[in-house]
This record gives sequence, C-alpha cells and structure tokens, in this order.
Amino acid sequence: MRSPSITKRFLFQIFGLFSLVRGYNIVALIVAQYLTARYILVPTRSLMEVLLDVDLFFLILASAATTASGYIINNFFDAATDQINRPNKYVLEHLVSQQSQLVLYFVLSLLALFFAGLVSIRAVLFFGFYILAIALYSSVLKRWYWLSNWFAALLMILPFFVITLYFKNFDTLIFLHAGYLYLLILSRDLIKDLQNYKGDWVHRYQTMPIVFGIQKSKGLISVVVVGALLALVFLLFVLVLLWFSRSQKTYLWLHNLLKLLILIGVCSIYFFNK
Repeated sequence: MRSPSITKRFLFQIFGLFSLVRGYNIVALIVAQYLTARYILVPTRSLMEVLLDVDLFFLILASAATTASGYIINNFFDAATDQINRPNKYVLEHLVSQQSQLVLYFVLSLLALFFAGLVSIRAVLFFGFYILAIALYSSVLKRWYWLSNWFAALLMILPFFVITLYFKNFDTLIFLHAGYLYLLILSRDLIKDLQNYKGDWVHRYQTMPIVFGIQKSKGLISVVVVGALLALVFLLFVLVLLWFSRSQKTYLWLHNLLKLLILIGVCSIYFFNK
C-alpha cells in the first residue's frame, strides 16, 4: 500500500502534467473545433453527424496531441525564464522530470502522426509540418522579437485550418472569425511578454518590450486591439486597462481576460447560424 506522502506526490505530478500540457486549453480546443465544424463549416449536418465523423475525430485527436506536445517542448525551452516569471507553476510542472517531459513530447508527436495517418497522407504531411513549426518556434523563433508573437498566434489557429481543409469550406465568415481570433491571440501573446518582462530581461530574450520598451509595445498592442475591435467593442476595456497597468499582476489579469474573450469568441460560433 502506498504511503500518504507517495500518494500525495503522485497526485501533484498528475496536476503538474495537466498544467504542463495545458489540459484546460486542450479541452477548449476540442470543443472549439467541433463547434466550428458543426456551426460554420458544415451547418447542414446535425451535431450527431459531426460527432460520428470518424475522420474528423482523428483530425481533432491529432490536433490535441500536437498542441499538447507543443506546450511541452515550449515549456522545456522556457524553463529558465519560468523559474523567475512563474515560480509556483514551474515547481508544479517540474515534478515531472525534464527527461519524462521529452519522452512524453515524442510520444504525443508520434500519436499525432498516427491519428493523422488514419485519415490521409496529406494529413500526415500537415501535422508533420505543424510539429516541426512548433519545435522551430520554441527553440529559435521565439527569440526573434519581430516574428515570434505573430508566428505563435498563427500556430494557435492552425488546428482550425486543418478542419477547414477537411470540409473544403472557404466561406468569408470563416476567414473573418479566424482573423478576429488571430488578432485576439496576438494581443494576448504581446501582453504575456509584458507579464514576463523580468525573466526575459534576465535571460536576454529579445522580446518586443525589451527591444522597444514598454510604451512602444503598448502602442503595438493598441494597434492590434483596435483591429480586433472591428469584431468586438468590449476590447476597449482591455485597451484602457493596458495603458493604466503598472504591475505584472495587472498584466496577468489582462492576459487571463483575453483568454476568456478567446473562449467567448469560440463559444459564439454556436450563434453564427441562428
């Protein structure tokens, strides 16, 4: 029988693993892809027909596995800065050793290719490219301030692109929604750099706030948010708070607010065809 301390450590490792792969984001991604498929890409099909589409199921599993592996490899390369920016989160996630993290990364990447292979060779090529793009971003591009945020936001909407290709539906509404989500995710990513300023500065990362300063970074975020305002006026609130923010805690609050808005944007898919 396990001792209470061993059981407790095991439970913490499970929580650490869930945090490591951003389990809550993976669940949101799966729900969002099914909502996108049902209410935008194939609105003539019933929800049950969409849920019983085996190829779609495997594509969504491949997306989830790729995204989870992406979080792991990104966390692996960000370990040093996370010790400064998110010490509690770092301790929790590193109850799972870095060696175990790398093993899990390769297992999830192979699972993604396996699920994609059950659909088509083109799906394998797509997810192979996606996996390599995430690894390239985490290891190299993340340090390129003029590209990192834009590329990261693009990576986050690629799972929706794969199901768009699967259903061969290129309606204007799809691109409008994708554009809105892209700008919202980009805003969140840029604010995240403000939140992580201290750790990035210590490790000499070339992020927007470090290269151009806080004020110019806020100006860029403002431009991006104004673009998204064409879709959601509520972001004015974010804009006002951004310019009055002075602490990392407030930046964290804004970061989480934008995550909530992204989720709201995803859930609003349901109402597009009502």
